[in-house]
Amino acid sequence: MRPAARPSKLDGMTTNSTHAVELTAVTRRYGAGERAVTALDAIDATFRAGTFTAVMGPSGSGKSTLLHCAAGLDRVTSGDVRIDGTTVTGLSERALTRLRRDRVGFVFQAFNLVPALTAAQNVALPLRLAGRRPAAGEVTAALAEVGLDGRAGHRPSELSGGQQQRVAIARALVTRPAVLFADEPTGALDATSGAEVLRLLRSAVDRHGRTVVMVTHDPYAAAHADRVLFLADGRVVDELTGPADAEVIAVRTARLESAHRSSRGGGRADHGSVVGHGAGFGHGNGFGPLTDEVAR
Repeated sequence: MRPAARPSKLDGMTTNSTHAVELTAVTRRYGAGERAVTALDAIDATFRAGTFTAVMGPSGSGKSTLLHCAAGLDRVTSGDVRIDGTTVTGLSERALTRLRRDRVGFVFQAFNLVPALTAAQNVALPLRLAGRRPAAGEVTAALAEVGLDGRAGHRPSELSGGQQQRVAIARALVTRPAVLFADEPTGALDATSGAEVLRLLRSAVDRHGRTVVMVTHDPYAAAHADRVLFLADGRVVDELTGPADAEVIAVRTARLESAHRSSRGGGRADHGSVVGHGAGFGHGNGFGPLTDEVAR
């Protein structure tokens, strides 16, 4: 079990709410008529500033959809989403892009680094896209924070998977976002590299007051969080608060998955996975093609 989170200063971050993210009666439905699939079903959830929340549940439970709706990557069918006190619902695409760029950080399983850029250039990219020249030493300090100041000139192909994910974390945090969303950030890593990534996410909360919301299937990863939300059939069905052992989380997850299999014959689609990997950089953030538009 990890130690309880320490109170931390907000490290220059201005928050307009005690909650970094708020979801009120959020529903996300795909398709229409008999073929419609409800991925999120009137979910209410809040994520307090300066905390680490893990989101778990069976495949198709709505985990990734929740993350993408909470991050403003996907439009909700009904309900409201607020990020750092700003209501996302109804924002224009330009305003939504600006909000994500300035107040939201993203870390995905696939890293999503730009192959032609060095580690330092990848970290600086969100600042430059915002029209801001990085301050002297700012990018180096961000890389040093993740233990990669000596790899600033290396391109992604010259880095290990774990190192690439650490660059992605530095890039996500360099703008000092109100919330960092991580979708299976350790899913493509070995145990050692995964543990280092989790340590960095935990440190972002404890040392710098960031807010982290992480989707994961891994009880060990979830054990680094302050709270674990469990989803099934598009609803929040259980919650663990306070530090919890991976074994406790694993038992809770196994029970939930068993109940899910018993109550359904399978076949529920998690449309968030379709809109997911790469969406953070496809939705007007300038990091890549609009791959997620295929799902629209």
